[in-house]
Amino acid sequence: MNQIVKILETTIFASRWVQAPLYLGLILAQVVYCYLFMVELSHLVHAAFGGKPVSETDVMLVVLGLIDVVMIANLLIMVIVGGYETFVSRLDLENHPDQPEWLSHVNAGVLKIKLSTAIIGISSIHLLKTFINAANIAEHTIKWQVVIHLVFLTSAAAMAWVDKLMNDTLLLQHKARQHH
Repeated sequence: MNQIVKILETTIFASRWVQAPLYLGLILAQVVYCYLFMVELSHLVHAAFGGKPVSETDVMLVVLGLIDVVMIANLLIMVIVGGYETFVSRLDLENHPDQPEWLSHVNAGVLKIKLSTAIIGISSIHLLKTFINAANIAEHTIKWQVVIHLVFLTSAAAMAWVDKLMNDTLLLQHKARQHH
């Protein structure tokens, strides 16, 4: 019976590798985002230097779209690198000059907070684009975007608060064990 339990535990632990193709898929999605970024950038450059007048508002909206793509790419990197490191396998990056500083202390809680912060940033860019282009957007659409952004903010604050409570509880438990 002990051998069956050992095989079961080994199989369960090895199942984390089922996620590896998901991270490879996210890398492919990032390649697509990079391509879309380059297409949009080429449209901007062509419009700006192609002789056709471009308004400052139009340039700003395209640039905000480019920033949005970069922020989504950053979000993808956090999910790919942080998620793989947290849930699949440690990355062998000891003393690698390009190792991100945040990776040394990543865990599920830190990853959630970083992701929610990135989502708020992306939502902020969308909201800024909406406000700049408000004359061309229906009022109810603007209101819903503001409501959704506020939901993201509230969710992030709630996650941060719960994470703080959990860390405080763990710290108290650790201190209590030291005194016994």
